[in-house]
Amino acid sequence: MKNYETVLFDLDGTLTDPGEGVTNSVAYALEKFGISVSDKRELYRFIGPPLLYSFENFYGFSESDAKKALGYYREYYSKTGIFQNAIYDGIKELLSDLKKSGKKLVVATSKPEHFAKIVLEHFDILKYFDFLGGASLDESRSEKNEVMEYAVKTCNIDTSRAIMIGDRHFDIDGAKLFGMDSIGVLFGYGTREELEKSGATYIADSADEIRKILL
Repeated sequence: MKNYETVLFDLDGTLTDPGEGVTNSVAYALEKFGISVSDKRELYRFIGPPLLYSFENFYGFSESDAKKALGYYREYYSKTGIFQNAIYDGIKELLSDLKKSGKKLVVATSKPEHFAKIVLEHFDILKYFDFLGGASLDESRSEKNEVMEYAVKTCNIDTSRAIMIGDRHFDIDGAKLFGMDSIGVLFGYGTREELEKSGATYIADSADEIRKILL
């Protein structure tokens, strides 16, 4: 195993479990269009990809309707949904250990940077990160590879000594694009099949397994 200098983390489904807040926010937005969802587990697929993409591809919204839906989503999320969230077991201890070992820690998330900062502060883990790279509120930077490029360039990351940790194929695909190794985590919203198919370097089912890989 390499001695990684920089560790990039996805947020939703990797550091915290946003399931309740995201699905409630999506359901709120869909209701504005007369769409009711009986089983909110159907909305887990919204966790990970950019929201405009999800409204367009999962519900066939036009670009203009997707933008309206995003506005409704944020109406609920910014006040309530953002705090319907939980940090995964062992994450705070993992971040502390990585920081003590001298690793540079970076967040690379498709969640808007403004909201990501609130979540990280809420769980008292922002202090462990050297840089927070998120999407822009105007969606001009929203894809995972765009966010990763932003982080890589801003932090001058040596990608040959960096690793990306995430729960969906978007994270693994982004890592491969920049020549990074990756860890796919099984406690989020992706499946082992999805992570293996996309070519994750390692698979981990807990924060302790991530620690063994990195330390």
